[in-house]
Amino acid sequence: MKKLRRSARLVDMTQHLLARPHKLIPLTFFAEQYGAAKSSISEDLSIIKELFESEGVGLLRTVAGAAGGVKYIPLTNIEDARRGMERLCRTLESSGRLLPGGYLYMADLLGDPEVLTEIGKVFATVFAESEADYVMTVETKGIPLAYATAYYLNIPVVIVRRYSKVTDGSVVSINYVSGSSKRIQTMSLARRSLPENSKVLIVDDFMKAGGTARGMMDLLEEFKAEVVGVGVFMETANVEERLVDDYVSLLRVTEVDVRDKEIRLELGNYFKNKE
Repeated sequence: MKKLRRSARLVDMTQHLLARPHKLIPLTFFAEQYGAAKSSISEDLSIIKELFESEGVGLLRTVAGAAGGVKYIPLTNIEDARRGMERLCRTLESSGRLLPGGYLYMADLLGDPEVLTEIGKVFATVFAESEADYVMTVETKGIPLAYATAYYLNIPVVIVRRYSKVTDGSVVSINYVSGSSKRIQTMSLARRSLPENSKVLIVDDFMKAGGTARGMMDLLEEFKAEVVGVGVFMETANVEERLVDDYVSLLRVTEVDVRDKEIRLELGNYFKNKE
């Protein structure tokens, strides 16, 4: 039991909540932790709740009843998210990022903890009510985004492989058609990594025609899992046939000029739907 002054108790409680997003914490835990009455803890939580909401940190949701408590829901308000993604648009449009073949270099951004934190919290905001049990992605570039999102949702990550490894044990493999190249490819997932009837959120770094996302959705059918959302950091515009209809994108590539090495981006459909 910690005997702290109220100011120190508020700091300690805030840190505890921020480190455990989407986890229901009984009021009795805090009362026993600090040797304080539940009424005092409730007053403290009201102060923290007001601060979180005013500063755009998220929400504190109270659940009544004997099994109730308080839960921190990380949220990014739409204007902060818009400013952050517009800043990333400008960064990605800078010269030197367009590679031969029209590919976009963004490995530095996907390795930047600050950028990943920002993107992960936006995805966690979008899918806050999805009740997902797992975040799924395919190796390799989507992995940092999946972990950033999973951190704020406080759920595990499962990684789909292009080629299975002996350390995976028994796996489920499927063939799928790449939406852009129309080539048949393979993806696999270890049987032990995902219980049947799980609710799964798919997160990936890039979507062209959506073949990879569709492949993951088909793979999840083998586990009798439910897809509760699909989020992509970036998509391409003007695709003739998209294999996935219901998805959320944060950025959209609108123009690629390989000769002049120029690329143009705009905000994705998440922001378009908010206008």
